[in-house]
Amino acid sequence: MVKMEQAEKTDLLARMKALAHAQHAELVNIRRHLHENPELGFEEVATAQYIADYLAGLGLEVTRQVAKTGVVALIRGVQPGKTVAIRADMDALPIQELNEVPYKSKHPGKMHACGHDAHVAAAIGAARILWELRDQINGNVKFIFQPAEEAPGGAEPMIAAGVLENPTVDAIIGGHVWGGLESGIIEVMSGPTMASSDIIRLKIIGKGGHAAQPHTTIDPIVIASEIVGALQKLVSRQTDPFESVVISICSFHAGDVFNVIPHSAYLEGAVRTLNNELRQELPQKIEKIIRGITEPYGATYELDYYLGYPVTVNDPGVTETVRKAAVSVLGADKVRVAARASMGGEDYAYFLNKVPGTYIRIGTRNPEKGICQEMHHPRFDIDEAVLELTPVVYAQAAFDLLAE
Repeated sequence: MVKMEQAEKTDLLARMKALAHAQHAELVNIRRHLHENPELGFEEVATAQYIADYLAGLGLEVTRQVAKTGVVALIRGVQPGKTVAIRADMDALPIQELNEVPYKSKHPGKMHACGHDAHVAAAIGAARILWELRDQINGNVKFIFQPAEEAPGGAEPMIAAGVLENPTVDAIIGGHVWGGLESGIIEVMSGPTMASSDIIRLKIIGKGGHAAQPHTTIDPIVIASEIVGALQKLVSRQTDPFESVVISICSFHAGDVFNVIPHSAYLEGAVRTLNNELRQELPQKIEKIIRGITEPYGATYELDYYLGYPVTVNDPGVTETVRKAAVSVLGADKVRVAARASMGGEDYAYFLNKVPGTYIRIGTRNPEKGICQEMHHPRFDIDEAVLELTPVVYAQAAFDLLAE
C-alpha cells in the first residue's frame, strides 16, 4: 500500500467517524434485534441468516453455514495486498434475563448476557464503514461471525472449515465488551490476556454403609473433601506465586439420605492458567494428588480431565498497531494498557494460535444509565454509545494493519 500522507489519514478518519455517527441508530437497532432473539451455540440459525442477509444486501461477498452456523463476509480492496480479519462471536447464554427493557429477550431461559449481540453489531458497523471506503483499501478485510464461543466452541470448527484461507489471513482483531470498564475506554494488552479453560470431572469410588458404622466403609465424602483442600495447596504451595493458576471445584455431589454413607462422590471444577507450559503440567500434578489421597483409604477414582480453550496470547506487534489506531480514534486518555490479564477463557485463542492478532477490551460500564453489571449476570446490559466508537477503532486498525 502506498503510504498515506498525514492529511489523507486525517481526512480518512474524519470520513470514518462521520459514517459511524450516521449509522449509530441503525447499529443500536441491530443490536437490540439480536438481544431480543438470542440463540445458543450452534443454534444461531436465525442470527446467522440475519447477519448474512444484511451484509449481502450491502454488497459484500458472503459465505453461509460455515462450521454449521458461522458466517464469513469479505471486502476486496481496489488493489491486492494483505488480509485482515475481524472476528465477532454471536451466541447467547442459557440465562433468564431479568432486565426490564423494551428489547428484553423473547426466549425464556436464553439471554445475550455476555454482549455477543454488541460484538456482532460492532463488526457489522466496521463492515459498513469499510465497504463505503473500499476504494481506499489495498488488500482485503474478512469478517468472521463465529458460533458457539460460550460452548462447545466454534473457533476450531471454523478454522478447520478454512476461514483463515482464501484469502489467507495475515492478522486478526477481536474484542469483548467489558462490564467492569468505563464506557468509552479501550484496553489493550500484549502477551497472555485471558486464561486457558479446562475442566476436571472426578468420581471417587469408596464403599458405602451405615452412618453409625463408618469404620466398615470407605467414605468417599471425606476423601473427596481432602482432595478439594489439597488442590488449593497445589496452587498456594506448588506453583510459582508469579504464575496465575486457579483451581475451583464448583460441583460436589454425594449421597441421598442423612444416615447412609454413599458408595461414591462426584466432583466437577475448573482449572485456569495464563501459562500454556504450566497448563500441560497441571493434569499430571492434579492426578498425583488424587492418587495420593485415595490409595491410603483403599478408594479408587475415575478422572476425566478435559483440555478446553488454550491461553489467549496477543501478538505484541498487532497489539501496538491496534493501540495506536485506537488512540487516533479516541485520544490517548481513552486507551489504556490493561493492568492484568483476565482468568476468564475465550476460544478466540485458537485464532491467535494460527494468526498474529489481538483481543481488546471495550468498556461499557455506565452507572448513570444503570449499566453496572459484569458479564453473565441476568441484568447485564451495555452502554450502546460504544456502538459508534468501536466500529471506527476496528476500521482504523484494519487500515493500519494493511498498510504495514
